Amino acid sequence: MPLPLNDRQFAFWRLRRSGLPNVRIADRFSISRQAVSKALLAMDRKVEETLIEMAQANQIDAESLNAEKGVLFGRSVPFDAAAVIFVSADHGVQVWYEHEGDCGACPRYARCIELLWGYADELGIALTKTDDPTRLADELFAKLREIV
Repeated sequence: MPLPLNDRQFAFWRLRRSGLPNVRIADRFSISRQAVSKALLAMDRKVEETLIEMAQANQIDAESLNAEKGVLFGRSVPFDAAAVIFVSADHGVQVWYEHEGDCGACPRYARCIELLWGYADELGIALTKTDDPTRLADELFAKLREIV
C-alpha cells in the first residue's frame, strides 16, 4: 500500500510529526480540529499498515512501531540484523539494515548520507557531523528509539 505523500492527510501528519498541535494545523488549513483529528487517525492507520506490510515483505519481525513518527523497529530474519522501516516525506518508505561496510567505496554512499540527514532534519533530530553513513544511522536510530 503506497502512502499518499502528496495528500492533504499526509500534510497534516507531517505537520503533527514536526510538533505542530492539531489546533494550529486546523487554523493553517481553515478547517475544524475535528476534521484534522479524523484525518490524522486515518493517516496513522495508513502509516501503520504500510510499515507492517513492508516488514512482512522484507521478512522483518517487528519489535516496536510508532505510527505518529512513522517508524518500525525490528529484526531481519534472513540477515539476522536490526532493521528500521521509516516514512520520509522526501524519500518515501525506506528500510535500513544495521550493517558494517566500506561506505566510502559504496556507489550508494551519497544517497545514504542524503537520506539519513534528510530524515533527521524532518524529525528535528540533531546529529554529530560525520561522513560515515553507518555511524550516522546508528546515532539517528538510537536517538529515534529514545523519542518513541
